[in-house]
Amino acid sequence: MLDTETTGLDPKNGDRIVDIACVELVNHVPTGNTYQVYVNPEREISQEATAITGITNEMLVGKPLFCEIADDFLDFIKDSTLVIHNAKFDIMFLNSELERINKPLLDIENTVDTLQIVRQKFPGIPANLDFLCKKFEVDASERVTHGALIDCKLLAEVYINLLGGRQSSLFSENKEKMSASDTVIHRRRKVNTKRFFLPSDDEVLAHKEFLKSITAPLWDEQ
Repeated sequence: MLDTETTGLDPKNGDRIVDIACVELVNHVPTGNTYQVYVNPEREISQEATAITGITNEMLVGKPLFCEIADDFLDFIKDSTLVIHNAKFDIMFLNSELERINKPLLDIENTVDTLQIVRQKFPGIPANLDFLCKKFEVDASERVTHGALIDCKLLAEVYINLLGGRQSSLFSENKEKMSASDTVIHRRRKVNTKRFFLPSDDEVLAHKEFLKSITAPLWDEQ
């Protein structure tokens, strides 16, 4: 999962990234591995952006420049598929920053856009994160402002629900385990099938010798 917060809405107007966060998922399950950093945008953040994100110009004083965190950020995401809500927006800003420092650009084709998933699965409903958290009963009480890390964590829960939810994954796992168990039982039944032929003389003799070795057999008490 990836999210950014910015000074405004358009990098062509000089707007820059001020907050980047990622949450790692493996097999659609959060691993607990996260990345988050505030970035000095080298310009003022708009009042509108501050109202949405809670990030002020004072908070960004002394924070690293994008060029100083770029390698760590790129190392964290590596070749992962990036799950983003409104991927075009974030990729546009990230590529603007990467282009400034002559770094390879990110490929929009290597993203999953949850905004598009919502529009395809639930046409007509609001596709913002607040509404989706309510729809899927995701606890968003900590989301007072739009911080990149908290938005990533909430988006991870929403994304899992868009894919069918945790119960669907658990059912698939249990189904596989049940199938494996059924196979073992089936094999045991094959081993214990009836014999449709008489024992050989050697087998009868071996059985009699075995009976002699049993101390105080129950059949002698009858």
